[in-house]
Amino acid sequence: MALNLKRKRGAQVAPKAKRLHADEDAISHHSSAEESMGSGSDQDAEEEAWDGIEGAAAHTHETSAEAGPSGSHIMKPPTGEELRKIKDASELFRSTSFKSQIDAMLPNVRPKYDKSQSLDAFLMSLHKLLMELPAVAPQHPLHASRTLSKKGIDVPYVRPFPTEETNWKVSFEKPSEIMLAGSWITKTAVKAKDSAPFTVDVAIEMPSSLFQEKDYLNGRVFQKRAYYLGVVAAAIAKAKSTLRCELFYESVSGDPRRTCLVLRPIPDDTHKSSSKAHTHVRIIPFIGESPVPLQRLSPARSNIRAAVLDDESKEEPTPLYNTAYMLMTTPKAHLLHIHALAKNVPSFADALTLLRVWANQRGYGLGSRMCVRGFEGKGMWWASILDLIVNGEEPPPAGLGRKGTKRKPLGKGLSSYQLFKAALDFLARHNFGDEAVFVKSRDGHRFPPSSYSSHEAVFVDATSSVNLLADVPLASLDTLRYDAQATLELLDHALLSEDAFAPLFLREHRDLFARFDVVARVDLSSVEMRAVSAQHVADHGSAYNAAVAQLVSTLHRGLGDRAKAIAVLHASSDVRPTSQALPTQSSIVHIGIILDSDHAFRLVDHGPPAEEQESERTRQFREFWGDKAELRRFKDGSIAESVVWDVKNADERARIPAMIMRHLLARHFGLGADAVQTWQTEFDTLLKLPDPISSLYQASSASVGFKSALSAFDALVKHFRALDDQFPLAVLNVSPVSPALRYTDVFVPATLAIPSRSALPKSVSYLPAMEIIIEFEKSARWPDDLRAIQKMKLALFERLASILMSAVKGLQATVVLGERTERTEIEDEAALDIITADGWAFRARIWHDREATLLDRIINDQPHVPKALRQAKTGEDARERQLALHARELYTRRFIHAPRHHRAIAALYHRLPAFANTVRLTKRWFAAHWLLRGHVSEEAVELLCAHVFLRTGPPLTADVATNARTFAPGSKERGFAQVIEFLKDWEWAEGLDIMLDNADQTAGDSPTAAPTITSKDVAWSLRTSFDPRGHMWTSSGPNAVVARRVTTIAKATWECLNGLENGTSSVKAIFHHPTDHYDFVIELNPALSTRYHQKLDADTSVWAPKGKYANAIARDAAASIMPSFDPFGMFYGDLAHVYADTVLLFHDSLGGDRIGAVWQPNLRSARPFRALGGFSSIPVQKDAAKGKEKDKGLVVLNESALFAEIQRLGSTLVARIAPRDTQ
Repeated sequence: MALNLKRKRGAQVAPKAKRLHADEDAISHHSSAEESMGSGSDQDAEEEAWDGIEGAAAHTHETSAEAGPSGSHIMKPPTGEELRKIKDASELFRSTSFKSQIDAMLPNVRPKYDKSQSLDAFLMSLHKLLMELPAVAPQHPLHASRTLSKKGIDVPYVRPFPTEETNWKVSFEKPSEIMLAGSWITKTAVKAKDSAPFTVDVAIEMPSSLFQEKDYLNGRVFQKRAYYLGVVAAAIAKAKSTLRCELFYESVSGDPRRTCLVLRPIPDDTHKSSSKAHTHVRIIPFIGESPVPLQRLSPARSNIRAAVLDDESKEEPTPLYNTAYMLMTTPKAHLLHIHALAKNVPSFADALTLLRVWANQRGYGLGSRMCVRGFEGKGMWWASILDLIVNGEEPPPAGLGRKGTKRKPLGKGLSSYQLFKAALDFLARHNFGDEAVFVKSRDGHRFPPSSYSSHEAVFVDATSSVNLLADVPLASLDTLRYDAQATLELLDHALLSEDAFAPLFLREHRDLFARFDVVARVDLSSVEMRAVSAQHVADHGSAYNAAVAQLVSTLHRGLGDRAKAIAVLHASSDVRPTSQALPTQSSIVHIGIILDSDHAFRLVDHGPPAEEQESERTRQFREFWGDKAELRRFKDGSIAESVVWDVKNADERARIPAMIMRHLLARHFGLGADAVQTWQTEFDTLLKLPDPISSLYQASSASVGFKSALSAFDALVKHFRALDDQFPLAVLNVSPVSPALRYTDVFVPATLAIPSRSALPKSVSYLPAMEIIIEFEKSARWPDDLRAIQKMKLALFERLASILMSAVKGLQATVVLGERTERTEIEDEAALDIITADGWAFRARIWHDREATLLDRIINDQPHVPKALRQAKTGEDARERQLALHARELYTRRFIHAPRHHRAIAALYHRLPAFANTVRLTKRWFAAHWLLRGHVSEEAVELLCAHVFLRTGPPLTADVATNARTFAPGSKERGFAQVIEFLKDWEWAEGLDIMLDNADQTAGDSPTAAPTITSKDVAWSLRTSFDPRGHMWTSSGPNAVVARRVTTIAKATWECLNGLENGTSSVKAIFHHPTDHYDFVIELNPALSTRYHQKLDADTSVWAPKGKYANAIARDAAASIMPSFDPFGMFYGDLAHVYADTVLLFHDSLGGDRIGAVWQPNLRSARPFRALGGFSSIPVQKDAAKGKEKDKGLVVLNESALFAEIQRLGSTLVARIAPRDTQ
């Protein structure tokens, strides 16, 4: 809610009780916000609660308003200072409400510095202990480690490990300086995710006398640092009586060279506030003045000798090793620079907090859930981005081989939001692979810019000491760039009335399936890197880090422009006991890929031409792709090395990126199929018929595919137009309105020729009819009476059927009437079922625009009389009007909205490749949970999916349409996950505005709003530009009960999707529907279903041949074909109509063999008997009435009688009825 600072003369002060109520609401809002961002500790709830935005507003009014005369509540006009603040908030921030939300959030993501008294005492004790440590004489590193091992401390030596032949020694002296470093002392600390504690960095300077000039070689400086850390750990472990804490090792990003000590203070009874601070202390040894000449630490130098590693390969630069050394020299310089920056730029701390919160919500930081590889311990980098924006950068370096343009500083007067948005703009626009960044430095470049050529990405800090992105994969930076672009898209196109704060800072964005188009779970326990040198492993610090870095680089090269971003995700490094020298990391990592739909699914990757067969480029191409590389000739006559991905259908083509990933992991890392898990195949299975049925169609040479269905439709239209000479009216237009003709039907259309259909068992004989609408030319010969019009349609259908069957060989046409149980003479009920010779079925209807005019006259026969003066209709007139309302609503939906909806959805299929399959998967989910068609129409599902794909705004311009395509899901799995994420959080009571593209509609095409009879209990309002009320596709449901049920199921589904990450769930579990909550379940006989084969986990024995001869064919099979004949669906519809006031029914329309029922809540209690009560009743038992005279006429629902009625209505369809206690 926006902070309203405007005051009106004469406005009264809100009552105090009302203000308290607002504060309570604000506190509840804060609880959900803090849960989203991650809490610091359980004891935080005991601290002073955040009043929230509304509370801040109330506080502002209380402090700024001055009391008027006694007994009056007149408030003074805003002062000049207040007006200036309002103006600044609207200009320097997105809006005043957005600024209020930021101001309310900032204190709650920062530590409570005023509650750190016990921490201060702990730090003082730690300082005293460190300064009193005795010196240790130089000794052999192995002898020194054995001494510490007796005390339970393992020295965290790094590779190459010291040996008995080592000729250097380690020693210890007390620190030259001890200081607080990092974000705690600069007051820029931010609450991390997953209840991670705040960290207080204590930097201890190792005396320069411990080091020699040659220590930079072969990791010697890191071995001495490791021993220094071990001595400190042993001293702290010994001083448990004076320094109560738990002691651990921690290695940032799993790099042993960056190991530090982590102290968890143990609170005592005298300092209860220590638990509230929820902080850990991290001891980081550093070097004040390096004894090594600067040029020897250049990123281009090789400081790990191959002879030490027994590696015969030539020595290569060790940029990561050199960067790790330089990081040991920077804590003090970084501290002073950030302190000066925060002092000179007033909004720096707030902007950095916003940037860090934004990054943490997207996995660019610490967390026990999936975090993007490379961003652990990058606090200085986030600060340096703001430093770059404020102070600019050094001139473009020469000789680097990368493009570069000097960025001009934006100055120090920006607001925190402006700085934050400028940082996002930099991240969104900057190409780290092509452009190096050198933040403005006081002394210029310390290393020649060309020395950074071996780094994938270059971002040198203001001290010009280290490349802060040295160990960050370029693919991870692509992911960061994509997220920044998506955020800017949201900020630039969201209306001011929309809440952009929650998506930016509160919403969780680390969920893999909603974030990435392709997700893979990879087990690295058996990894074997192909042709990797020992020096490469030593440069990365560990074999694990080297393998992951090589994996990301290989996938980035192999996928190329198929992927916009690739990310390796895993939990951040955890602490380990001090008895464990080296870090261990989980062998399970996840790979997320964001696809570029324009290139992701191409079948061929081209390599060098045939003329370069002996070149190094060709050799590398063949080495990279292995046996998949081959020399091929193409249609244009060119011959080139290429990689061809063989696919058989559209589903396999959508899996090409995953196929590439599997091939590369197998070739370069020895990871077989069981080590790489993806879920695309499992999701594909949900949209396919069982294998026996598919084989049956293939053996019968069936016509399969959406394009085949469209071709059959086009052929039928040609037949219609060819009949102009034989038919009294010419066909103007034939419009498709079927999901099968807009690529959104759950199952791919497939059909058999009429003679071949006899081979199908009855339980798989369902033939869907694709609906079409025929529009004839206008003619004065049409009658001007609704009943006569319906009879005229019957005559036209009869004539059309005769002509078609005589003109087209093998075609069958049948006139059908009505789908409703109640027949009316003024409603459109007639249709023509057409079955082509190939077996495609169509259901044609005739659109006659005169019907709308005649129906409107019945509904309102006094259009020029004011509504207040109209005479109310009674008796037969009222009944006629009610029937006209039904007919008018059906006419509008069927002939006006359905064709336009079809065109809009079909257009999305052509523009967004993953849209149609997302709709199909979402429909399958609704059907699996017994909601599709019975409560949620297919069109409503399509609109929900369209909203998820078009969130950035209406595609009215090419630019916005391109953006919608850029950030829309690139796979059906990601699209489905985003739909579920939307449904679980959707406040459906507010409705939904869907920006469908109705560019083909003109103002003159829009029909006038016709009266409708939409139920007041309709919960969903899906508004489009052509349906402003939003009830065209939700008029028959869902109601509030079902809408809440959808939300509940979506939340459970979301948990199952998250369970796929750690293997605690499965894809089938997402579509498994529990029946425990139904009052009773009607079990049907599956052998009598015509579409049982569409059911999930269908029993194949149902359609197995049971006769004497397996290949026996029914003689009159062709004559018995009935399109869209579904006895279970019809039975469900009859029950829903008959018992609408008694039970709420649920059924899987895709082959389900059960119907779930829930009693209407108002029928569970006794009520007085009355005639025509609307349900079967039975008197209350006498003992229940307790003899009271007034209770003797009460009745309750007669459940057993209702069960008997259902059993009688269903006859052989019903196998049994299972009440809840017998399920």
